[in-house]
Amino acid sequence: MHPLWNRLRSRLRATLAPVPDISAELWLQTLARYPFLAALPLAQQAKLRALAAQFLDGKEFHGAHGLEVTDAMAIDIAAQACLPLLHWGDPHEALAWYGDFVTIVVHPGEAVARRESTDAAGVVHQYTEVLAGEAMERGPVMLSWRHVAEAGASASHGSNVVVHEFVHKIDMQNGHANGCPPLPRGLLGTRGRRAALAAWQAIWKPAYADFRETVIKAERFGTERPWLDAYGATAPAEFFAVACEAYFVNRERFALEFPSLLPALDGFFKRPT
Repeated sequence: MHPLWNRLRSRLRATLAPVPDISAELWLQTLARYPFLAALPLAQQAKLRALAAQFLDGKEFHGAHGLEVTDAMAIDIAAQACLPLLHWGDPHEALAWYGDFVTIVVHPGEAVARRESTDAAGVVHQYTEVLAGEAMERGPVMLSWRHVAEAGASASHGSNVVVHEFVHKIDMQNGHANGCPPLPRGLLGTRGRRAALAAWQAIWKPAYADFRETVIKAERFGTERPWLDAYGATAPAEFFAVACEAYFVNRERFALEFPSLLPALDGFFKRPT
């Protein structure tokens, strides 16, 4: 659909059916709970508040195991989910990155998922996996409320489960999550999508390989553990999501740890320079 039509449709919808605002009281409470949001410039806070309101207008929250998802909880999740979209222009177009699902399931704590895999010999193995969150391709997002609530404190470690799972959703917009989301033309000064992909891979592949090596050495030989969550060493998609967590909630430390990745993420998320 043409961008001009998208903008006109958004304005018409806002006129005929205005999106409910997030009250100042609830918004200030969210900022108090998550210092990395409060640290945003005031203009960006206002934009994030409006974006989160539109996000809430199009999503449904369901509490698992008797959990009641309050308005305050939903706003906390929405504000963090919209952080990656903050600089992507028109809110309607930005939120289209999350347009393939409606439901967000919130568990009180970690969830246990039953998994099944088949090895090279064709033997099927069944096992369980403990999850703080999960993003399903063209399906809902699951979050542990305990991890969401702790995100203000865990930012010092570059950890944020909401950003992690919603970045997976962004990564999935061109298929299975693989650490390479749909890249815009002109990324990193390139011309054309093929050049952008080559530039992206030239940065991320060695960074992932170096991180895996650091994690392996720490686990096998007791060397210093990396600052970034070691879960990022399990797959390129997880490295991308874990890196984005840290990029959004602790940019200063992330820039020190991964200076080569900073321009790529600044360019992809269209952060003003």
